[in-house]
Amino acid sequence: MARITLTVDGEQVTDDVEPRTLLVHYLREHLGKTGTVIGCDTSNCGACTVHLDGRSVKSCNVLAVQADGHEVTTIEGLARGGELHPVQEAFRECHGLQCGFCTPGMIMQSIDLLAENPSPTEDEVRHGLEGNLCRCTGYHNIVRSVLHAAGGAQ
Repeated sequence: MARITLTVDGEQVTDDVEPRTLLVHYLREHLGKTGTVIGCDTSNCGACTVHLDGRSVKSCNVLAVQADGHEVTTIEGLARGGELHPVQEAFRECHGLQCGFCTPGMIMQSIDLLAENPSPTEDEVRHGLEGNLCRCTGYHNIVRSVLHAAGGAQ
């Protein structure tokens, strides 16, 4: 076992974990952060995307011990004071989801994308979301949601 201490959604946690435990499993099974979805366990789909020190990572590709001493934000940690994060609100307003399975990862990746490029074009949004797959949509409303959150065209 390895002892880790990290901050998850603003709260410091300390736990003993098996060194091979993936961050996605730690978040879901130890902390109950089930909004972080397991989609493939191969880093192909992006459903498990979280922020590690403010940058998006696929948590099925990160060991929990690698997050020791770092800050993790999950989809559950975005809303503040009962108010949705602006990207969450944009996904709601623009119907940027269908079944919702990919939505947490899409939102987390979109926030990172907008932090790097606050005024992206449609092509830049599509390129920025390439590592996140949606099996239900043609991505139109997802892209529209990100552009709406950026204050751009819908």
